[in-house]
Amino acid sequence: MARAAAEQLRLAEVVQSWLGRPVLVIGDAMLDEWRFADSDRLCREAPAPVLTLRRRISAAGGAANTAVNIAALGGRSVLVAPVGADVAGDELHDCLDRAGVWDRTVSQSGRHTPVKRRMLAGDQILLREDSGDPDDPLSDDGVDRLLTALDCATSELQAAVGGAAPTLVVCDYGLGALPARVRAWLVAQRDRYATVALDAHDLADWRGLAPTVVTPSFAEATRLLARAGAAGGQLHLAHPEVDPGDGPSELTVGTAPGGAGLRRTDGPTGEPTPGEGRVAMTHDGLSVTGTGVTVNADAGAGVDRAVLAESRLAELRAHTGADVVAVTLDTDGAVVGGADGQPSRSHSTPVPASHTVGAGDAYLAAMTLALAADAPLSTAAQLAQLAATSTVTGTGTCVCRRDDLLAALGQPAGGADGRQVLVGTEGLGEIVAEHRRAGRSVVFTNGCFDVLHRGHVRYLEQARALGDLLVVAVNSDGSVRRLKGPDRPVNPVEDRTALLAALSCVDHVVVFEEDSPAALIETIRPDIYVKGGDYPPELVPEAPLVQRLGGQVRTLGYVPDRSTSAIIDRIRAYAQEGSPELVAGGPPSRPDPDGDGAVAAATPDPAADDTTPVTGAAPVTGSTSVTGKAP
Repeated sequence: MARAAAEQLRLAEVVQSWLGRPVLVIGDAMLDEWRFADSDRLCREAPAPVLTLRRRISAAGGAANTAVNIAALGGRSVLVAPVGADVAGDELHDCLDRAGVWDRTVSQSGRHTPVKRRMLAGDQILLREDSGDPDDPLSDDGVDRLLTALDCATSELQAAVGGAAPTLVVCDYGLGALPARVRAWLVAQRDRYATVALDAHDLADWRGLAPTVVTPSFAEATRLLARAGAAGGQLHLAHPEVDPGDGPSELTVGTAPGGAGLRRTDGPTGEPTPGEGRVAMTHDGLSVTGTGVTVNADAGAGVDRAVLAESRLAELRAHTGADVVAVTLDTDGAVVGGADGQPSRSHSTPVPASHTVGAGDAYLAAMTLALAADAPLSTAAQLAQLAATSTVTGTGTCVCRRDDLLAALGQPAGGADGRQVLVGTEGLGEIVAEHRRAGRSVVFTNGCFDVLHRGHVRYLEQARALGDLLVVAVNSDGSVRRLKGPDRPVNPVEDRTALLAALSCVDHVVVFEEDSPAALIETIRPDIYVKGGDYPPELVPEAPLVQRLGGQVRTLGYVPDRSTSAIIDRIRAYAQEGSPELVAGGPPSRPDPDGDGAVAAATPDPAADDTTPVTGAAPVTGSTSVTGKAP
């Protein structure tokens, strides 16, 4: 349990690290329109339901939804895209403004904003109407204006973050926003971007971009492999002429063509690309077929798309020029591979199709932010899958918010300024250094905080009042057992830290495994180190270390009859019928070995205690500075 909590905390630190990360998104922006209706009868004219419209909502879609997800996850998001000068375009601008995306879209007169209108009854999508002609190219003037906006937005983002290179996300869904001149500009300007993520229906168009990561769907990956004619004789490409009017492609999971009954047609379908024919996998799970492609079919039944994707990651990296390939498998999660040749697999939970619209945008946004923050590939893959999975809880276009992602990691939401309260020891030094650069003084305290009570809260409030930032270090469960005995802690560290993080007076909470906080003190170098107890500050065991680092030590007095041990004793007394300690608020039956408030110790307990709280009116004892700067 402790290991799982540590892993979740590590992932949460990555989410914290990408806060404010500059990301420029360019591509096909569209408007998603959702119309919710009731239906209880069929019409007389045809076997069709009669719909009564109840509610209509609109949301950013395509590249615009990727930009919205980046902003919602805490990045600094800018969108460059052609948008029609129409009502749908106005609605899209409103969606971007509400999401906090820097809207640098370019209005295109005479060109319609792409719209996907979905009509639903209950939770079922009955039909989808698409508008916006993908064959309507941008004018030369429109391309010029788009390139100007792209250049200006890149410089604007770079200036906003002190000259650092921004991240680029390209969303090419074949709707005409990225003609050849724009693609050529992006390839030529590749060095202006630190991290480049690409999501494209036709990956072959972007080979020269050398992206950091590509995120094809399974259908897009198999089409690329089919076109490339992979080596080894497994794929033999012989595309016949295909009429674009034939409609979208269909991805079929099953056996290769060639015999009735060998092909399954009830598998998952991929994102369509106009003009493409049927794509299938062989039942060996290691081959794909496209239109006119033949493969071997010698192995037994049973197909695993993840196995196929893993076997072709190296080829996909070679064909796309990407450092990382993440093949998304809808209900089966994703397979991700990098240069080390070690694929990782993530999983998802099947949900209704109406819940998954835009989940790929959330995946792309989280993957991009994590890689831009220099997270390990396995970590980026975990966060991307979690972002996609946590958004599919209801009908509508998926947006993953930072607080939702942290909640999925079991971490409390950040503060009002976006900071993450619960942090790890690895990232604490940089967090504190950032506060110091802003001129803030740091107060540090530590303890077990096993059963949080009013005395703790008052103690922490007064500690926070001594400086600008309060960091609270909490003993791990193992550390508490060593210090307090085998029956402690009563509450696990996950619960103890969550309660502390919820207090407005606490800025950051960190867990430490050692019996002494000395290592953390070395890392944090607090301006003020606070301990509880009615004894002089010079008797605090950590005082010499704090002094050497230029800080000062303060001790704060107790709230009478308020201690963790006293509360535990009273709870245990209730289990003993007729116990004289049944009186609520009564003193404990023994001296308080924790030194946490019931009995004032003559000398401090060198073990980590449950802190020593004070009342608002109680005088602060031993408040003379030992050494260092005045508070």
